[in-house]
Amino acid sequence: MFDKLHRYLTGNTLIEQFSKYVIVGGLAFMVDYGMLYALTEFAHLHYLLSATISFIIGLTVNYMLSIYWVFSERSISRRSLEFIIFAVIGIVGLALNNIVMYLFTDVADINYLISKLISAFIVLIWNFGARKLILFNKPEK
Repeated sequence: MFDKLHRYLTGNTLIEQFSKYVIVGGLAFMVDYGMLYALTEFAHLHYLLSATISFIIGLTVNYMLSIYWVFSERSISRRSLEFIIFAVIGIVGLALNNIVMYLFTDVADINYLISKLISAFIVLIWNFGARKLILFNKPEK
């Protein structure tokens, strides 16, 4: 049993990476979602401004956990460049997040917290795919 757990925690197949990414993404999402709610309801910021701030905080959590647990192979050895590319992918994810939230909240008249749930699923697929393809596939030569 412990051998299976160890292999899962240190495994590097696409399925294992995606599973771990979902866990990491879930933790980052909880931070993001909690901040979205707090900034909108208690700080009285517009939901899209709250979504932007909370997304950036969640992005940072996601990066830290991803590089230490999810992805062991790297395409880029320089951490500063890696983070910049990670952030650019995240900015595209942020744009997707805000567009989806706007469409569901303002156009479809759905509560912003439900819109965030829909957006999170779409952004999860984008972020994992882009980061896996661009950043975490094989060591640079």
